Amino acid sequence: MTQPTDQVVEARVPDRADLGRALLAPRSVAIIGASDDVRKTTARPLRFLRRQGFAGAVYPINPRRETVLGEQAWPGIAALPEVPDHVFIVADTRLVVEAVRDCGRAGVPLVTVLSGGFGELGEGAERLRELLAVAAEYGVRVIGPNSIGVVNPRNGLMLTANAAFAEEGIPVGSSFVASQSGSVIGALMTRAKARGLGFSGFVSTGSEVDLTLGEICAATLDDPEVGSYTLFMESLEHAADLAAFAVEAAARRKPVTVYKLGRSDAAAALAVSHTGALSGEDDEADAFFRACGFARVDNFEALIETEALQRRVGPPTTAGGRRVAVITSTGGGAAILVDQLETLGVTVTRPSRTVFDRLEGLGLDVAESLIVDLTLAGTRHDLVDGALKVLRASGEFDLVLFVIGSSARLNPELAVSAIAEHAAGPVPVAAWALPDALESVRRLHEAGVPAFRTAEACAQAVAATLGRRPVDPAAFRARRTELPADAYALDEASSAAVLASLGIRFPVTTTCGAGGVPEVEPRFPVVVKALSDRLPHKSDAGAVVLGVQDGAGLRAATSTIVAAVAAYDATVPVDRFLVQEMIEETVFEALVGYRVSPTVGPLVLLAAGGVYTEIYEDSALRLAPVTEDVAREMVDEVKATAIARGFRGKPDGDLDALVDAVVRVSRLALERPDVVEAEVNPLAVLPRGRGAVALDALVRLSQER
Repeated sequence: MTQPTDQVVEARVPDRADLGRALLAPRSVAIIGASDDVRKTTARPLRFLRRQGFAGAVYPINPRRETVLGEQAWPGIAALPEVPDHVFIVADTRLVVEAVRDCGRAGVPLVTVLSGGFGELGEGAERLRELLAVAAEYGVRVIGPNSIGVVNPRNGLMLTANAAFAEEGIPVGSSFVASQSGSVIGALMTRAKARGLGFSGFVSTGSEVDLTLGEICAATLDDPEVGSYTLFMESLEHAADLAAFAVEAAARRKPVTVYKLGRSDAAAALAVSHTGALSGEDDEADAFFRACGFARVDNFEALIETEALQRRVGPPTTAGGRRVAVITSTGGGAAILVDQLETLGVTVTRPSRTVFDRLEGLGLDVAESLIVDLTLAGTRHDLVDGALKVLRASGEFDLVLFVIGSSARLNPELAVSAIAEHAAGPVPVAAWALPDALESVRRLHEAGVPAFRTAEACAQAVAATLGRRPVDPAAFRARRTELPADAYALDEASSAAVLASLGIRFPVTTTCGAGGVPEVEPRFPVVVKALSDRLPHKSDAGAVVLGVQDGAGLRAATSTIVAAVAAYDATVPVDRFLVQEMIEETVFEALVGYRVSPTVGPLVLLAAGGVYTEIYEDSALRLAPVTEDVAREMVDEVKATAIARGFRGKPDGDLDALVDAVVRVSRLALERPDVVEAEVNPLAVLPRGRGAVALDALVRLSQER
């Protein structure tokens, strides 16, 4: 790209290939606002580029100076001898819009903006509108504002103001880091460097007013030296772009590890149904990341180290593969790791008698236990090598974890040598050193064996990696996030009609007026409920009477309900009642809910049902719609469903019918785009073969009355 820059070029939005090249492999870069004062942040990019040996052309732009840090300074983009592929704007906020305009006129495809001051209110909002208008007019793509920059350690591209990149010897690896926090990219680099790990690139996404984290990552997918992704996120504001990236990353077998801040459930308070209260922001993020096939961790150490384990284990399969063996030279250390794994739902697999017999044949005196404890023999190369071969060849395990004792610190060259020889092969080996043994960790990583500094990080990495599921692109096909202000609740009868159209089964039901005379003779005993769209939780208002045996009881029940509701809220008129057949052979009560999240779109939830649902905090959440396999996985995830598996002599419940109900409710995402929230609570799961019956329903629609 070597055209004169004093002419306005025709606007052309760069395609993904152009964007990827400009992002990580630009042939030339410019720094608008580059400072000559080495003490200033704005002097860092030029210093770092020179220190790391970036081979492309670098143009510092500062109209007030003839030189910057001893190099020729240029007055503006138009004065350059060529059009740079990537421009880093570190100038004052007031100058940014005009600088982007100059870049657009010249034909610069990509601009990264360090400056802030582009907000949602006042002067910042007006400035943001101008920035986006200029970028759109000229086809310039923008990273930021508030981006601390872009780094590619493979070619010395240090287009960043992050002080951590002043270091020598920035490590190179295969994982690309995208962070919504600028300081985190330096923290990840320095911590990984100490472990012998490296990265293929870093980007601070900043405010994402134009290019989003998902779009930036997608632009690197065709880079053969980018083998995986490490994401640090503060929000899911642009989830659609991230989902599109996830589908492509999975197709290319490039694993993704994510750490997300913001474990807040504040948004749940705004929902009408129990489903909303149970599916807070963090639960939604979990469901989304699961659908994306990402390994999510909430331990910063694990964010650094999980990527190596994911690459070694390989992509997730439908069959899973969660059989984990623990072998050690320190029983206490292994017990710590087992405890951490169990806490995260990873059950360590006990080796068979055959395995212990084969270990004995090697001359190892190992007691039969959950853990293969080599004791002092764990310091001998030949015995460690032999024991690992036995475990890996047994066919009993999908992952072998080695817990190294004090020798990891005292004699790192000896302690890990045998483990390092097991980097290849069908059954992955990973290790955790009980002492603080960075040298051993570094040696293992360099050999290709995932290694961990802490038990917590190791357990998180294992749980997150083994908990991944294959990505189903169909999981995102119903994605919509609009939540209209005109949404309103239907009464129970109308709600039931919506859900019954999906195949959800309800009891025999009729209605009556205040006089207690039913439209159709009910099947006694019955439940009597107030029929009002203003009472989404009727039990709270005393608007439900159970076990009504005859007509006289029905009339008495309506009077009782009228009085209770008047005491609860005198503004709610009650003149219609639902009369519903009693279901008396319930094995288990479930809640099946649905809602449209403003960030990740349609969701389906399964939880223990009834009036105490929110107390149990026992639920499973997925993007909707779901398949039968996913619904069955949700049923298995909810601990309370054990009640329907012959608990304490009770009959088995019809869990197949529960699975079917979850699938049917989830299809609201495809068949009823006007539904923003729906819930069956409780869904009575009957004895096996008898099905499941919805005893109450709530639906909110987005259509105007």
